[in-house]
Amino acid sequence: MGNRVISVDIFRGLTIVLMILVNTPGTWSNVYAPLLHADWHGYTPTDLVFPFFLFIVGTSIAFAYQHKTASWPTYRKIVVRSLKLIGLGLFLGAFLIHFPFIKDFESIRFPGVLQRIGVVFFFAAILFMNFNWKVLIGICVAVLVGYWLVMAYVPVEGVASTFNRAPNNLANYIDVKVFGTHNYKPDYDPEGLLSTLPSIATSLLGVFTGLLLTSKRKKKESVLLGLGVTMLVLGYLWDTLFPINKALWSSSFVLVTAGWANILLALIYYFSDVRHIEFGSIFKYVGANAITIYFLSSFISKIMGQIAVGDTSLHGWLFQNVYVHDFMAKELSSLLYGLTVVTFYLGLGYMMHRKKIFIKV
Repeated sequence: MGNRVISVDIFRGLTIVLMILVNTPGTWSNVYAPLLHADWHGYTPTDLVFPFFLFIVGTSIAFAYQHKTASWPTYRKIVVRSLKLIGLGLFLGAFLIHFPFIKDFESIRFPGVLQRIGVVFFFAAILFMNFNWKVLIGICVAVLVGYWLVMAYVPVEGVASTFNRAPNNLANYIDVKVFGTHNYKPDYDPEGLLSTLPSIATSLLGVFTGLLLTSKRKKKESVLLGLGVTMLVLGYLWDTLFPINKALWSSSFVLVTAGWANILLALIYYFSDVRHIEFGSIFKYVGANAITIYFLSSFISKIMGQIAVGDTSLHGWLFQNVYVHDFMAKELSSLLYGLTVVTFYLGLGYMMHRKKIFIKV
């Protein structure tokens, strides 16, 4: 696209920063409630972060592939990028700092955040390359409605299905049967197999926003705001039949999170692209190397959690000796640790941008 949409760069970087913040508290035992995921049904601000990123993946697809031809070279690039993301995710799940440098096979988690990003990118990009926006809307609706019907009415080994965390929850059942011990938890995985289908719809909703932002339509911020509010209303209405749930990536969750994404993007777009108010540059720098910085944050966090220091880890030692004080609530100490980590990666993003280092995954 000739003229960059600054708000999308800011939104992408802000999302990565929030992902790092919620993933790296000082201790999981003391975290402020908004920085934790909902126990099951419902959602917190933290539950918005990952769908926001998948949403902006779709928006970026609209920017990057709008004028590409459906040819083998384009498909090859899509496949290679998807495989890189999946490979990086599997590496993170398997890596150990000590010999043999890889977990026992039975304990390696197969699904994961980067794996889902890779799969979602692949399908959303392929669909975008082959269908117009009207067909994509039909596909999106069919996925969301179909997922709801399957989850609500397909019995599990003769037992009526449920949306609760139980053996007769179809998504959980499939994950246990397919992945076995390779799940996040013994009975489910938040990035599981069946729930990946509606996460593709999340990215497609981002595609529609991308098409809007690259169009010549006037008052785009108003349209984004209207779309966001409409999706929120539809999502909350659907919540009465299919509860908002991140672990299941329920259809209502798709609409509600895409609604908030459009609303937030509308506000950023208004100030950055309409009013041309300079702000959020630091987030743009992070967004320019989004996957690289996210991967590094996860990788370094894993290393620090595995380096033993006395009877704790390097991570635990730093937290206890630098951030924990009698005059300060443990939750605040934990948050300050996370903010320090975020500050480091904001600085890294700035330095990479300044030195024109852009690593494309």
